[in-house]
Amino acid sequence: MTGPQVGDRISEYLLDEQVGSGSFGQVWKAHHHIWNDKIVAIKIPTDSQFVRNLQKEGITIHGLQHPGIVRAIGLDPYADIPYLIMEFVDGCSLRELVDAHPQGMPIRAAQNIVCGVLSALEHAHANGVIHRDVKPANILINEGNKKSAEMIKVSDVKVTDFGLGRAGQITTNSIMQSGSLLSEEGNSISGTLAYMAPEQRDGEETDIRSDLYSIGIVLFEMICGERPSGSDMPSHIREGLPSWVDKVYSKLYTRRDRRFANAADVLREIELTSVPPVALNRSVPPPPGPRAPKSSLVGGVCPACNAQVEPGDNFCILCGTQVVSSPRQCQHCHRYPAHEDKYCIFCGTPLPEHVE
Repeated sequence: MTGPQVGDRISEYLLDEQVGSGSFGQVWKAHHHIWNDKIVAIKIPTDSQFVRNLQKEGITIHGLQHPGIVRAIGLDPYADIPYLIMEFVDGCSLRELVDAHPQGMPIRAAQNIVCGVLSALEHAHANGVIHRDVKPANILINEGNKKSAEMIKVSDVKVTDFGLGRAGQITTNSIMQSGSLLSEEGNSISGTLAYMAPEQRDGEETDIRSDLYSIGIVLFEMICGERPSGSDMPSHIREGLPSWVDKVYSKLYTRRDRRFANAADVLREIELTSVPPVALNRSVPPPPGPRAPKSSLVGGVCPACNAQVEPGDNFCILCGTQVVSSPRQCQHCHRYPAHEDKYCIFCGTPLPEHVE
């Protein structure tokens, strides 16, 4: 199977530039042959043994409709050049961001990213799909190469590469293929194996908790700039962390029967330990009408601990003090989405526009 070239036509699209590669094949940026502003990403296997993986991934993500999962647009594994056409994310992978922050990413950015990944995987798990290859290279950040990490929002996060995402048992051969497919270290296996749960590495049956173990490793690496080693907690490597980091990490990076039961429980734990339960009286109904008042604080310092408060924060990320007069609250699940979110990251309910 020969490799594609710039200008080749795949379905309705013309190839512009190669944006990724591995031993499985290549990923190209392409534009529609008539509408030049319609940009997509096209995955093309350059080895015939990976065509079946391409087909499986296309079928899997076609059934997952979530703003945090890269969307499938077209698929033909039987074409002269087999292809999977996907939504193009104009940004970078989390791998690049982690590498750019060797001492650890900003806490708010790490929290938003892990919440975005958890929200996407909660949807996948509810539809019977286990990702099985969660790692920084498979987490994309929209415009992540154009803005500072402090500005990353939950809605910027996109999970991709569900090539191993299916219900049932994964084989050792699939693990080996995954390592070859998406190497992060320049060799064939270690990049992927480094994020796999013990039961997956041993070829045992996996479940949704296997993805949660991988998220624990990703969280540690975002916070500390390195993968976990031994029994170290994130706070052993980096001082001044909010309490939720160690608490959540310890229930992700552990034996399977001690892990969180599902992604929703992890999101709930992050919310409960980063936001004080007395911050807002839930017996008081939200303001009537289609629009909600915007938080009054646009950055500054926490009045309780003097920590830096990012624009749009409802609560201090370090001590949990409420820093705005009217925190934004989802009317359905009563949790606290960010002021710029269009949908609640916890339950998916559309949110009223937040205005001045």
